[in-house]
This record gives sequence, C-alpha cells and structure tokens, in this order.
Amino acid sequence: MRNRQKGFSLIELLIVVEIILIIASISVPNLLRSKMSANEVSAVASLRTLNEACVTHYASCPGYPSSLSVLGGEGTSASPTSTSAELIDNVLQTGLKTGYPFSFTPGSADSGGYIDTYSITASPIVLGTTGLRYFYTDQTDVIGVRSTTVATSASTPLNQICGRCSTEYGRRNRLRLKATI
Repeated sequence: MRNRQKGFSLIELLIVVEIILIIASISVPNLLRSKMSANEVSAVASLRTLNEACVTHYASCPGYPSSLSVLGGEGTSASPTSTSAELIDNVLQTGLKTGYPFSFTPGSADSGGYIDTYSITASPIVLGTTGLRYFYTDQTDVIGVRSTTVATSASTPLNQICGRCSTEYGRRNRLRLKATI
C-alpha cells in the first residue's frame, strides 16, 4: 500500500513563483514608463488649458492674469469675476497636477497697468519617476520641451518633436479673440 500525498511539491511551487517574478520583472518597468508618459501628456494638456484660459482672460479682462489663482475659483461664486475667472479647475489652480508642478510668471505691467506677457513652466516632481521632460509655454501658445534642464522660451517646440502637435489653432483663437476686443 502506497500512501499518496495531495498537493504540490516544493519544486513545483518554486517554479511557479519564479515564473511570476519573471513576468513581473518584464511588466513593471513598462508600467512605470506608461505612468510617466501619461503624466507628460497630462502636463502638455494642462499647459494648453492654461494658454486657452489666459487668452480668454485677456479677451474678457484687459491683460493677462497675474497668477493661476485668478484663473481658478471654480464653484466659488455665482458668476466669474476678474479675480476669480473660473476658467480652470481647482486642481490646476493649485499649480500641481499629475506629477508636475506648474509655475506661472506674469510679465511686467504696461503703462496702463495691464500684463501683456506671461510664462508657464512645468517640471517633473522627481525626474525619471514622475516624468522625463520639462515644458514651457508663454503668450505665443508654443509649448517648448527639454529633457535635461528646465525649459525656456529657447526650448525646442513640441510640434517639431512629435510632428502631430500644432499651435496654429491656438494662434488663430488668440487673433480672433483680440479682434473682438
């Protein structure tokens, strides 16, 4: 009479664990790259949203805004005002979204007290973890990108890198809005 044991042997269990670890070692780096790519796409979309909000502010209130908080204020009042324009959501108004803090810098005011220029930079919180590239935009609607240092107005335009992104739409909108003022 033989006594048969039920269950798996230690060798069989070790082989299964090894296979799971191999699959995880292949998929985890791809998952992290996908997350960084999603953060970068979100940052570019947020910069476009901020540009559109600045142009809308320029059209409705003379001059560009003095800070991100002026563009925000969603749900705080019955109607938008010059200090609470409700053009961007409350998350973007804080200046931090999906691994990228946004730094808004208004230009100096002209003789009438209106701001005619601005710049916005987006840098990953942790380079190589939340993103791989730095972004920059200003009143020209061109989004610049750099991979080594903080992006500036001299950075390579994003549409020259990906070939699909066009800033012509933003320029046409700004010109149309300025024509209505």
